[in-house]
Amino acid sequence: MKNVTRRTLFAMTPTLALGLAACGKGGGSSSADSLVIGIAGDIDSMDPIHAESAATRELLFNVYDGLVKPDTQSNLNPAIASDYTMSDDGVTYSFTLREGVTFHDGSPVTADDVKYSIERYRDATTGGSLVSAFEAVNHVDVLDDRHVDVVLKEGDTDFLAYFAIGITPAAVVDLDMTPIGCGPYKFVSRSPLENIVLEAYDGYWDADNAAHVPNITFKVISNTDSIGMELAGGSLDLFYRTPETQLSQLSEKQFTIYEGRMNIVQALYLNNAVAPFDDMRVRQALSYAIDPQEIMDYVSGGKGTEVGSSMYPAFTKYFMPELSDVYNQDLDRARELLTEAGYENGFSFTIHVSSSHPQHCETAEVLKEQLAAIGVTANIQEIEWSSWISDIYNNREFEATVVGVDASALNAPSMLRRFTSDDGNNFINFHSEAYDETYARAHAAFDDEEKTTLYKECERILTEEAASVYIQDLPSFVALSNRFEGYEFYPIYAQNFASIRPAE
Repeated sequence: MKNVTRRTLFAMTPTLALGLAACGKGGGSSSADSLVIGIAGDIDSMDPIHAESAATRELLFNVYDGLVKPDTQSNLNPAIASDYTMSDDGVTYSFTLREGVTFHDGSPVTADDVKYSIERYRDATTGGSLVSAFEAVNHVDVLDDRHVDVVLKEGDTDFLAYFAIGITPAAVVDLDMTPIGCGPYKFVSRSPLENIVLEAYDGYWDADNAAHVPNITFKVISNTDSIGMELAGGSLDLFYRTPETQLSQLSEKQFTIYEGRMNIVQALYLNNAVAPFDDMRVRQALSYAIDPQEIMDYVSGGKGTEVGSSMYPAFTKYFMPELSDVYNQDLDRARELLTEAGYENGFSFTIHVSSSHPQHCETAEVLKEQLAAIGVTANIQEIEWSSWISDIYNNREFEATVVGVDASALNAPSMLRRFTSDDGNNFINFHSEAYDETYARAHAAFDDEEKTTLYKECERILTEEAASVYIQDLPSFVALSNRFEGYEFYPIYAQNFASIRPAE
């Protein structure tokens, strides 16, 4: 067996804290015992298996712990499992559970709970965004209360990252109504479309990383144009993706602004199964028509990083900046491709975008102007986030959409597997025999250099076949009341509220 300690797949870019501050007070609560956090739109569910959106996973990161847990430096560290090994063939992952770990109801975490959780994730009837990954599990063997083996159908050296998914008690049937995990915060209450309330769990297993702030309230902000006003007015202590255009409303005496990356691939995602986007030449034409820098100038004050495929810069091992130059803006070439495809007079289509995400809405506006230059008319339709999840992502009833795709786990497959032809998360209906064959070879490879080369080839195919019109990894501006400190950025969509503490 290979002894696995911790695994690093990303390299983090240094982050910047702006407005380090004076003595003023600000925010949504009068005491450092309570933190009010604004979220743009409601979450999907308190059950991790139904966490479709990245924003939901961010919140649940604080309620549920997995066998392993990512840190800010892209390591996968032991969590509920005190140690683990992987067999030489990558088929069997063996875990030893940490002693003394309890769920929020006080019951001990056992190997039976681990078996129940993993088998639940692989059950296709439950739905959920991680089902396709856990279909790779053949069976789970409980050796005793503290030892469990997870046996895959075939070797997969990338699978460790998926074990960061939350372990849940086998005795609880409805986790959406009664969410019980073993993370640093436990569930108190939820009022849909209004708020979610959590409190620190006194029995958290990791004393060094226990919660510092006793109470957290997540306030759903239905009107994203009011984020800056709500922060400045004192009804919020924290908003972790504050629109750049609203930062000027905040005083350095009240708030510290942390700047990092959003760690997403923002793109104009095209439904490859509907005309005219079933023609690669049309998709390529749209890629030639846009100027990502102009979009970044408008949406985020010029900040952000251009991306040319489905990988963002924090994945330094896999990120290929050169792919951003494949479609440097060339309006003449765009028009030639449209003519070849039979659209010499252009065409019209609709971009659906979530009204809860102002950066995506603003990006759509710039795209509309840029595409008009080649005779293509883009109509923008804003919809609620819940409708985006059901209609666009799940039912694939769309022509195009602007959204950011993130990594659900610390591995390359979490960004690339979704574009294989038969994957349930392939919401753009991309189909490429070359991509499927290359991804299968990457997945089966054991040599790290070979695996990395093949994953990069997958990215190149996505670019050359213009699966989507790739734009950028957006910057992330976090506004935190000066009554608190300790905010940390992660390389995936995770928010560790346990690290936030009252300012000294």
